[in-house]
Amino acid sequence: MLKLAESRQFDRMELSCAISYKFPDSEQVYEGVCLNISGSGVFFRGRHMLESGMALELAVATKNDLCVPLRAYVEVIRSKQVEGELYEVATEIKGIREY
Repeated sequence: MLKLAESRQFDRMELSCAISYKFPDSEQVYEGVCLNISGSGVFFRGRHMLESGMALELAVATKNDLCVPLRAYVEVIRSKQVEGELYEVATEIKGIREY
């Protein structure tokens, strides 16, 4: 059923899988957990407070047949602390890269 209050243009798929992310100018890779993914964005948990507008390169390693592994360039939309040093980060996909 269609939710009229939903402002997103794409449905989100609930997904819990490993994710890695890095800053474009760095080789240091950080680990996180993907919470959901849509046609336009990725929502994940990680150990960094990321500022809106920051660029990241994400690699989503899913074993779900509906969502193949994905490597994408994203822009941080928002980041909020959920507990201790754990943050939830919403991103918008800006480009897809070959895996």
